[in-house]
Amino acid sequence: MTENARETPDRPPAPREPAPRTPAPGAASEPGPRPEPLRFFGTTWLAHDGGYGARRAAVGLGSLLCAAAGAFVLKFAYEGIALADVGGLVNILLVVMFTLCTAMAFARTWQGFTRRPDPAAQQSLRGLLTIGFLGTLLAHAVRCLSEAPGESLARSEYEEARRRYEKRRAKGGPKPGAKGRGKPKRR
Repeated sequence: MTENARETPDRPPAPREPAPRTPAPGAASEPGPRPEPLRFFGTTWLAHDGGYGARRAAVGLGSLLCAAAGAFVLKFAYEGIALADVGGLVNILLVVMFTLCTAMAFARTWQGFTRRPDPAAQQSLRGLLTIGFLGTLLAHAVRCLSEAPGESLARSEYEEARRRYEKRRAKGGPKPGAKGRGKPKRR
């Protein structure tokens, strides 16, 4: 007996209809390169549609709230170390460490909005970026004041890909995705 037969023996299952989708500019309806979806924004950054402004405000506010909550937790951690009475030097080193890690995480995240980070360097700095999580959150909040985080990088890469695609099409060369053109394969 099938699973559906056990659930509803006298009723056939209702057909599922796919949700209607409006293709974004540069989506599957158009040939050529596709825009890169950004986290929390999808491809709404391309035409600033689909609630783009509200999403930007929500991401910025969410980042600020998470940064405030993180600072609150760090305050309790600092007070716990101060209660342990480990000494003034340890307290100073702790504050300096979190300050430097936060500043470095902010700078690293900010640079990542305009150019692709080196994966090896990102991996080696993962611990430092984790300690400086406040910097990452603050960078996202500040960037949301002007655009979606990573939008300028994605836009420049997409426009470059579109330009190269249009140039190839204008030359009359082989179309991307076209089959049966070019040299036949030797066997």
